[in-house]
Amino acid sequence: MRITWHIEKKRGNLRPELSYDVVLEGQEKSLALPYVRIDSTIPEPAASWQAHCYPHEHERAGIAPIGVYQLATPTHAAGTLRQSLRLPWRQDNAYPEVEQSFRELRRAFEAALAAAHGSQPMDVRGELALSASLKCEMAPAMMAERLLRIAR
Repeated sequence: MRITWHIEKKRGNLRPELSYDVVLEGQEKSLALPYVRIDSTIPEPAASWQAHCYPHEHERAGIAPIGVYQLATPTHAAGTLRQSLRLPWRQDNAYPEVEQSFRELRRAFEAALAAAHGSQPMDVRGELALSASLKCEMAPAMMAERLLRIAR
């Protein structure tokens, strides 16, 4: 699995946008992993749908975030996931929780990967036939039936 992310903020009262991609590699897809989802430590600002945050509004007024974002990996069928999240406006443009959260997503994914890898493959085939003793028991009756059919 490869996680790449990019945070971009334009000058002014605009909030930064975090875009991330998660791409599964061939062997990870072949294990049929479900998606993994975690609660990150990345705060979701109030009115996160809004691209801007004016002074004295929302996080710039000291209003607490409405929660945290969830981060996820794709399912094995999709193989890739692209997501965009709006981050809270910060004067210093520092978002250390982004890398920390992606490390936690990787840890959770690696745990799911190890569990799936631990499920060993198997290829079992079998065959059963009638037992010799039953064949011996049934043979006289079957032979008699055949002879009667021929005689008719």
